[in-house]
Amino acid sequence: MSILTLYNDLNTFLVIGAVLFGIGIYGIVTRRTLIGMLIAAELILAGASVNFMAFNRFTSPDPVTGQVFTLFIMAVAAAEAAIGLSIIIAVYRQFKSIDAEDTVQLKG
Repeated sequence: MSILTLYNDLNTFLVIGAVLFGIGIYGIVTRRTLIGMLIAAELILAGASVNFMAFNRFTSPDPVTGQVFTLFIMAVAAAEAAIGLSIIIAVYRQFKSIDAEDTVQLKG
């Protein structure tokens, strides 16, 4: 099986997207630091973007549909990273740690 046949197969892209999504879920569950959780959330969004682009390429009659969804996911990921990093900085200034267990003491 050549690399070209793998490139022209929907299942290849779906497997890559599922692997990225699975690694992200595993990272969210197992990471103790907030930055690790933020990176894992980015992997989840990347897996979803790969799936949208794969379905756009192989099944959609209009090629713009999946691209618009992927751009929207990228905008959400950028906003999530900016807000998440600002929250992590605020937590670090308060507790001198980025461990998620330390944020249990927060009130609100």
